[in-house]
Amino acid sequence: MDLMNRVCRPMLDRSVIVFIDDILIYSKNEGDHACHLKEVLEALKKEKLYAKFSKCAFFLGNSTQDEAFKELKKRLTQAPVLALPEGNEDLVVYSDASGQGLGCALMQRGRVIAYASRQLKIHKANYPTHDLELAAVVFALKIWRHYLYGVKFTIYSDHKSLKYLFEQKELNMRQRRWLELLKDYDCEIMYHPGNANVVADALSRKDVPTPIIVKACQLVVTSDVMREIERAQDEALKKENIKKERMVGQQDKLEYNTLGVRTRFGRVWIPMGG
Repeated sequence: MDLMNRVCRPMLDRSVIVFIDDILIYSKNEGDHACHLKEVLEALKKEKLYAKFSKCAFFLGNSTQDEAFKELKKRLTQAPVLALPEGNEDLVVYSDASGQGLGCALMQRGRVIAYASRQLKIHKANYPTHDLELAAVVFALKIWRHYLYGVKFTIYSDHKSLKYLFEQKELNMRQRRWLELLKDYDCEIMYHPGNANVVADALSRKDVPTPIIVKACQLVVTSDVMREIERAQDEALKKENIKKERMVGQQDKLEYNTLGVRTRFGRVWIPMGG
């Protein structure tokens, strides 16, 4: 980062922005851009720095990018997509659960106030469907307690049996614990068909890539590798290739280990001068 700042210092904040090893060149018109581009390339050439051509993009200021920039600026300077709640009335919670996670959305008069999702923990993936759907409701109540506590609101779920939760007599210990939490809120659970519950349904099914697990790894060193190392050592020890002062005089201090690889001080030694 320091190197790039020093190389591009005359152009920084005038026509160039540098982030680590990425360079952005900006100009007001095509003619100036060609001059600024030449200036940067000459500076890099002078310092013997190289850019990978396949990762470079030139003259991106056409109509498509310009329209995208204007749209982005419009979105950033206007009111946010999420609305702020107006009072405590007409709050509605949509919840859903799947084998992957929990999803919920908080709305008021057709406008989204907030939404949230969470991946299922390993032990919760074994919950029956009824408990998973109830877990989504509890998740919403906990995360939006500051909005929902003390006000009357409605919860919509695509699991029909939750509508009769308060009337059920046979509950397991987990359901009883969650029911105690539900009683702290002034809410009503209503049935909502799954095909109409698109927001919470999508959040609960947000795909998470499966991590790749490596159980074991074995490194096999063949004789070909040894010969390549020895060949590299021979090449590096030639006088015309010894560029490091610390390498001079080390040619006569080499030994051979049991594998036949040249070593120095008992360790495999790979010269750095080549």
